[in-house]
Amino acid sequence: MKLSEHFSLEEMTKSQTALRRNLPNQPSEAQTEALVLLCENVLEPVRSHFSIPFTPSSGYRSAELCVAIGSSVSSQHAKGEAADFEVPSISNLELCTWIINNLDFDQLILECYTGGNTGWVHCSYKPEGNRKEVLTYDKENGYRKGLLT
Repeated sequence: MKLSEHFSLEEMTKSQTALRRNLPNQPSEAQTEALVLLCENVLEPVRSHFSIPFTPSSGYRSAELCVAIGSSVSSQHAKGEAADFEVPSISNLELCTWIINNLDFDQLILECYTGGNTGWVHCSYKPEGNRKEVLTYDKENGYRKGLLT
C-alpha cells in the first residue's frame, strides 16, 4: 500500500526487531492515516527538495515493538506520527535546518550527531497543533533545546 508517491506502508512499518521476535507491527486505520500525513507533510517534501531517494530507518512501532526496544508505548512512533531517517550525502544538521525553515512539524530531533552524516533525524507531524519543537540528543548530554546547543 502506497502512503504517498515515494513511501509505502511496508517501509514505514519494517522492523528487524519485530521480524526477529515475531512481533506484530501493523497500524490501525487511524495510525495509517497519521502515517499518510507524515509522509505527505514531511518525508515527501524532503525527498522532493533534495531529489535523493531514502528509506526511513524507523516509522510506525506497535506497542509490543515499543516495549521490546525500550521505547514508550505512547511515543509518536506508536501513533504513526514520527519517523527516523537520513538522506544519503546530506549532513543531518543541514537536513534539520532545512526542515526547520521550510516545513510544519511537531518535533524535530537531531539525534547522536557528531558531524557529517552521523546520527539521524527524528521528525514528527500531527494533524493539528504542531509545536515546532527542536531538540538535540546525544548519549552524553541527553536532550536539550535547539540544534547543537
